[in-house]
Amino acid sequence: MKKLCFALAIIVCQFCEAAGKREISSPDGRIKVVVEATDKVFYSVFYNEKLLLAPSIINLTLADGTALTGKLSFRKVSTRRNHSFFESPVPEKSITIPDIYNELTIRFRQPISLVFRVYNDGLAYRFLTHLSDSIIIKEETAEYSFPENHTVYFPEVVKRENADIFHTSFEEPYQVKPLDSLSNGNLCFTPILLASTQGPKLVITESDLHDYPGMFIMGNNNKTLTGRFAPFPIEETVAEGEFPQAIVTKRADYIAATKGTRSFPWRVMIIAANDKELPANDLVYRLASPSKLNDHSWIQPGKGTDEWIIGVNLFNVPFKSGVNTDTYKYYIDFAQKFGFERIMMDAGWSDYKDLFKINPEINMDEIAAYAKQKNIRLSMWTLAMTLERQLEPALEQFNKWGVDFIMTDFMDRDDQLMVNFYDRIAEAAAQHKIMIMFHGAYKPAGFNRTYPHAMTREGVLGSEYNIWSEKATPEHNLLLPFIRMVSGPMDYEPGILDNATAKTFRPIGDKVMAMGTRCHQSAMFIVYESPIQIFSGNPSQGLLEPEFMKLVGSIPTVWDTTIVIDAKLGDYIITARKKGDDWFIGAMCDWSPRELSVELPFLEIGNYRATLLEDGVNADRYASDYKLSKRKVSKSDKIPVKMAPGGGFIMRLQKEK
Repeated sequence: MKKLCFALAIIVCQFCEAAGKREISSPDGRIKVVVEATDKVFYSVFYNEKLLLAPSIINLTLADGTALTGKLSFRKVSTRRNHSFFESPVPEKSITIPDIYNELTIRFRQPISLVFRVYNDGLAYRFLTHLSDSIIIKEETAEYSFPENHTVYFPEVVKRENADIFHTSFEEPYQVKPLDSLSNGNLCFTPILLASTQGPKLVITESDLHDYPGMFIMGNNNKTLTGRFAPFPIEETVAEGEFPQAIVTKRADYIAATKGTRSFPWRVMIIAANDKELPANDLVYRLASPSKLNDHSWIQPGKGTDEWIIGVNLFNVPFKSGVNTDTYKYYIDFAQKFGFERIMMDAGWSDYKDLFKINPEINMDEIAAYAKQKNIRLSMWTLAMTLERQLEPALEQFNKWGVDFIMTDFMDRDDQLMVNFYDRIAEAAAQHKIMIMFHGAYKPAGFNRTYPHAMTREGVLGSEYNIWSEKATPEHNLLLPFIRMVSGPMDYEPGILDNATAKTFRPIGDKVMAMGTRCHQSAMFIVYESPIQIFSGNPSQGLLEPEFMKLVGSIPTVWDTTIVIDAKLGDYIITARKKGDDWFIGAMCDWSPRELSVELPFLEIGNYRATLLEDGVNADRYASDYKLSKRKVSKSDKIPVKMAPGGGFIMRLQKEK
């Protein structure tokens, strides 16, 4: 390593002439990137000829302090155009994905290249290194310098008492502040959104994150943001408690130790002239590495149930509810009745520290046999530390029980070691044809393209927060599609059936309610993307409302086509998705009531049977009030959408033969 760093230092310090400028534009010409290399590398971004990003520094620094992008000269510059399409094996938005961009690659005389891709809806850059030996990255510079004092929507890390600032579950509410009010004391996890008074909205995030720490963002009390990365862990301890997890107690003075020849994560900037462009954006997915799997046939998206959020608090049952065999058989019956594909056996089915120490109230063989008889699949919760320790024997046992989907939880970091954990677990699960979901997790960052069986993940402040907080408000819910969801699928776990107004809401464990109407919760199954959707409502309540549950049970989790009909950041959204011949339309709003309308030009010619779920006339006071109705519609119709405060709307359209 010392020899390598010395050699690089000699190369970089040699005299070389200024490298000059290069430009690359999007296929439609609206976005232009200017790259300038002198003593440093800067890039600027223009949108419709207006400066969007002022010259901003990017750099990689090696362990000895050598800046790989210092005093650069170009060895080779190439450009190419890409106009292709590929199919997603697990289509969260659409089956067919256009991949259309212009690309600029600068190969420097030093052993490094810089690649820019410019699309019509954003841009990204990444470094490539060309070294035969391993390298240590001391730091990466990722600067975002803006000409305007934008409004920033950001989730800030809250430091824990027993851990450093880089430990977080990535589940904080969004703050909204002027750009120049953020300091280096504000550590934010991505994605973040910037909104100007006149120009387009921007989302900053990353893609293709492997063998490298994730990027945080911090401010500088000016109009510049900079990336920050968790240093490499060199010592860990186990924090005991209800859910033990590894806590870093000592970090190195570098961020990554990695291969000398590799590509680094994409630094992504998504650009949207209209708010409705953001929820439908799939740039992060396009930039990710293609699937590592040769066979996708065993991957089965769908809906499941979960008992943890409601505290397994069933009623109208002839048995004592809890984490026991009778309860899980009840959930299996519920899933079968309403068209769900699986149930989740959440925390408590086994000892958290030993997956083979089964809860004595549970007979796994009986549950597995009953699920197979009912054609319902099993899903299992695991603690990350335990799963890693018992990985192969645990996966083998899951195969014997017919488990095709697992959750692993409480990682709460995205330093290089933890990022590598995700790849390791995903590769092992694929060998056993088991799908996986990560909780206590950072955003997907394209991982779901590389490992399509990694169906979804948390990294979102979702339903569980109703147990102990007032954070999961309709305002929060109406930011998620525009910010967090832009980086990939999210396991919000909607469907809570005890619904409350702002006045009547209380966080009560075991009697969990959600802010907003029943229709608001239900529309999440359409608006929010997750190839495995987890219904967190109480099945005992659902059984009392069979027509409602049949509608919820009919909603797919993967889609042929997605259209965001209308949307405004933080206020409302109307999303239409197609599966086969059917369309599903979901709408949500914040605490302000809305009266909107939906036109249907995307329908084929002919009549459709429409099933509508609308806020009831009293939903502004009794949030569980809803109205189910049916009618016929065609593409020439305009459908009124009237939503109560914190309201929602669903319409299923079935084409008549």
